[in-house]
Amino acid sequence: MFKDLLSPANTFLYGFVLCGIFLVQSLWAHWKTKRELKRYKGMLSDKLDLDSKQSQDLTKERAALKQENENLRMQVARLNERSDNKMQRELEILARAEKQMTISAPGFAPAWEMAKSAALGQLENEEKGHSFPQKIFRKLIGSGSAQTNVALPESAAAAAKNGEATASAA
Repeated sequence: MFKDLLSPANTFLYGFVLCGIFLVQSLWAHWKTKRELKRYKGMLSDKLDLDSKQSQDLTKERAALKQENENLRMQVARLNERSDNKMQRELEILARAEKQMTISAPGFAPAWEMAKSAALGQLENEEKGHSFPQKIFRKLIGSGSAQTNVALPESAAAAAKNGEATASAA
């Protein structure tokens, strides 16, 4: 019985069947790998399409933001040209400069504070109606565009000198 199983014809048949089984397994693995590769290619294609679309959207958004930024910059420049905005801007510049000077210059702070208090007193008197408003006087006469430094009024200068004298006497 075992001699029939190991005969050359049966051995050939066994080899042929075994070869067929390996062939089927390898073809099955090949088709499976081919399907997976096709699926990966589709996924990669979809991802590239999405990335391309996202890149285009970002480019469009960046261009729109650049345009909006330019429009806002132009609008700020146009608004800064108005006289009341120029005055507010100068006031902000002076306030920042004052703050920096009071921090960095040790001898400047007392004189500056006295000049500010004198100017505040003058402004309050003008608002109460006790003195002629200098703002109206400046508008009528004109401050002159060449004159950028405004001297302190005599009373403020005198108060500053008196304040320094009393500060040094004490």
